[in-house]
Amino acid sequence: MSRSTHSVLIVDDVPENLAYLHDALDESGYQVYVANSGEMALQVAQLMQPHVILMDAMMPGMDGFATCRRIKAAAETQHIPVIFMTGLTEVEHVTMAFDAGGVDYVTKPVRPAEVLARVKAHVQNATKMHQATSALDAFGQATIAILPGDKRLIWQTPLAKQYLEHYFPEWAASMAHLAVQTLPPLIHQWLENCMQQFAASQPMTGLNVSQGNARLSLSVASPNEEQWVLVLREHSDEAQIESLGKLFQLTKRESEVLYWTVKGKTNKDVGEILGTSPRTINKHLEHVFQKLGVETRTAAASLVASKIKF
Repeated sequence: MSRSTHSVLIVDDVPENLAYLHDALDESGYQVYVANSGEMALQVAQLMQPHVILMDAMMPGMDGFATCRRIKAAAETQHIPVIFMTGLTEVEHVTMAFDAGGVDYVTKPVRPAEVLARVKAHVQNATKMHQATSALDAFGQATIAILPGDKRLIWQTPLAKQYLEHYFPEWAASMAHLAVQTLPPLIHQWLENCMQQFAASQPMTGLNVSQGNARLSLSVASPNEEQWVLVLREHSDEAQIESLGKLFQLTKRESEVLYWTVKGKTNKDVGEILGTSPRTINKHLEHVFQKLGVETRTAAASLVASKIKF
């Protein structure tokens, strides 16, 4: 059988259980890792980055719930889906599993066919999500996804995380060691309103959060039953200048000159802002126009306006 590129970490303190599940997954083509304690699971998860973790709920020392919370609290492993294994009569453990950050569960004694089916489904979901977030990361997008039911934050790009921590520092501090990531109250309430508008087939309003001279705007990009994707954009002189540089492959000074020019400033005005002469500003503009493929300020402003919302 051809080997899969996907991997599974099994966490169980009973050697017989580890061997049983290992053989079933290995025969199905998965790369299998094992851990017999919560502490070992944390190390293996961080080092090997498995696609899915099968977690025994009840273990001596650090149990499965505590281990899952630690996995979900770490930036390196929080994206890995955790499937719990729990006893038939332990109904309260199911609730504890989801509260700890688990995505699914199977009951003991485990049935290989059921385990394989659930692992396959979550591996596929995790792979799609990883591909999407990697693409967004590569383009420097600030994007987050939430579950529409409880509005739980399920993934975010690094830039989005940076924005949320900057604009909501108290919330960020409170979330630092929690497995289940909720949203800042202001965003939570805004989403409530958006969902009501969406249900009524009305246009969804955006949200603006100000801090000093900068402003963070949020909008809903992709609402569906499984997840809602939100786009975050920062509006400030520095952020817009940086965006211009990335978009048009400009130097920092060229980006600054273009930004203030598009804002309607004259060469003299821009020179005073940047501490240089109008003649130097004109030279920079010549280079900018050449890179943009335009010949006038109006054409440059029109091109920028079509690409970026100031």
